[in-house]
Amino acid sequence: MNDAPSAVSNIPEFTVSEISGAVKRTLEGTFGRVRVRGEITELKRYPSGHIYFSLKDEGGKISGVVWKSAVSRLGLDPENGVEEIATGKVSAYGDRSSYQLIVDRMEFAGVGALLAKIEMLRLRLAAEGLFDNARNRPLPLLPLVIGVVTSPQGAVIQDIRTTILRRFPRHILIWPVPVQGEGAAAKIAGAINGFSRLPAGGPIPRPDVLIVARGGGSLEDLMAFNEEIVVRAAAACTIPLISAVGHETDTTLIDFASDRRAPTPTAAAELAVPSRVELLAAVQQTGARLTGSLHRIMQERRLALQTSAAGLPDLPGLLGTARQKLDDRGQRLGMAAQNLLAGRRAALQHAGARLPHPAQTVAAARQAVADRALRLRLALPQLLAARRSGFRQIETRLAAGVRHTLSTRAALAARTLPRLTAAPAEARLREARARLEGFSARLESVSHHAVLARGYAAVFGADGALLPTAASVKPGAVLKLLFADGEVRATAAKPGDVRQGALPL
Repeated sequence: MNDAPSAVSNIPEFTVSEISGAVKRTLEGTFGRVRVRGEITELKRYPSGHIYFSLKDEGGKISGVVWKSAVSRLGLDPENGVEEIATGKVSAYGDRSSYQLIVDRMEFAGVGALLAKIEMLRLRLAAEGLFDNARNRPLPLLPLVIGVVTSPQGAVIQDIRTTILRRFPRHILIWPVPVQGEGAAAKIAGAINGFSRLPAGGPIPRPDVLIVARGGGSLEDLMAFNEEIVVRAAAACTIPLISAVGHETDTTLIDFASDRRAPTPTAAAELAVPSRVELLAAVQQTGARLTGSLHRIMQERRLALQTSAAGLPDLPGLLGTARQKLDDRGQRLGMAAQNLLAGRRAALQHAGARLPHPAQTVAAARQAVADRALRLRLALPQLLAARRSGFRQIETRLAAGVRHTLSTRAALAARTLPRLTAAPAEARLREARARLEGFSARLESVSHHAVLARGYAAVFGADGALLPTAASVKPGAVLKLLFADGEVRATAAKPGDVRQGALPL
């Protein structure tokens, strides 16, 4: 089979690379450098430092890229949702058959975009609590050093210097920074942080209050003071901070984060230091009021002292009366001791005359003891006879019980053991009697009669109760002394009635 001849075409043939290069040259040659307005979306920052994003409007979307080398010259920090104008050139990316905008400059698309960006940042920082009024610190009354963050050129620094010199001259420490343009926000934040890090007592004096100031301008000119880095630096500042940016009607985000807001730089200087003339006037007025109050208080105290002095009695007269009373009491006191001693001696003699003679008391006691001894001697034989009769009855009853027991046991033994010879009853009876006599002798030996027979006596009270100790005998008590042969009545003598040697020991 023969192949058909191929059709000859006059359409030029290109490679993919040639087409991609041609498209790229066409785009770059046709558009050159352009400005594209749109809303930023799909923003991504890569570790390499490049920024990729898209710009869109109602009718389309175009990809964009900012190379790492152009980020520092971009002019602003791109964010999603912000309408901006990107400046760059259109180029093609052949690997994906796409075109993109290579951007080297950005700016906000009008005042509306700036205000929207500022409002978004304000809401976000307010949600973090950076704008709470509770964070505001009071300003020092009379600072020694005032720090100023502003541009060294222009009327702002001159207004601050003039106002401070006029009101109350203080040391001014200036940290010069650009207040607008590229990189101004970072330098302003660095100046605020630098003042905060100054140590107290270092070679560079640490300010007591800080002023961040700038003259008036458009919203774009004041944007450095709306940047997040500046607002966070103002909120973190360890020195009381006064913001004075723009004119009275201008408001920036640093005003919300500062401790006090001044409408103008001049007003900031007036807030930082008081007026020396007004202070002197206030001090003089306060001194005059204090002097008047002191005079008035002294006059009131003087009148009160005079009134009190008029109401006091005659002190010399009171002192003379007191001295006379003291002399009288001293004389009476010297006589009182002698009179008291004489009275006590007379009372003692009267009491001694009424007391009985110790010999009479001893004789009465001896007679009572003799009576008790006689009664004991008479009563003891009767008591012993009664005790012996009782012992004999017990002995008789014990002997009868023993005989009955022995007879019972003998009968039982005779019935059970007929082959054994029973012991004689008389021998058992004698044995039991001997045991009984032994018990009687032991009982008699421990009886109180045996103790009395050895020369001791038992002491009983008037109620018949036994008195075992001397402490139980009361002085003057009637006692009954029981001896082996009878009892004797006696009276206990008082300790003072018996003289030493009056009675035999």
